[in-house]
Amino acid sequence: MKLYHGSTVDVAHVDLSKSKPNKDFGRAFYLSSDKEQAMEMAQFRAEFEDARPVLNVYEFDESLFQQFRYKRFEDYTEEWAHFVYDHRTEPKGLTLHDYDIVYGPIANDRVGAQIARYKQGYISFDEFLTRIKYIKGVTFQYAFCTQRVIDKLIKL
Repeated sequence: MKLYHGSTVDVAHVDLSKSKPNKDFGRAFYLSSDKEQAMEMAQFRAEFEDARPVLNVYEFDESLFQQFRYKRFEDYTEEWAHFVYDHRTEPKGLTLHDYDIVYGPIANDRVGAQIARYKQGYISFDEFLTRIKYIKGVTFQYAFCTQRVIDKLIKL
């Protein structure tokens, strides 16, 4: 299957140490099977960084999923929201699971504000879950969390 990573750089070799902490599923290399969504991310980053968008394209053999520890969230669920909340608020930026790949919905860009509202008691957890859903509808992401699975990506 083809997977896309929107960026402002050509990522020929994925280095997990360069990935940012406190993302939805922890420190990982994030990809999308949706080319348009990845290009939108590249364009957003390019505007923010005053750079040009780059769409990185990779091939991943789907038959390999069975070889890896794989967590799949099919929708915006309470379990998914706890998973995102825990990773977004982990004080040391640690990844709190041992999965090689995590697949699930993308949280919206205002997740930080919603975390603050929940922590301060202004909203319930159910309201937190509702507010962190991606504004454009359900869009899924793959988080490649370990080098052993990243090594299976083929750059096209």
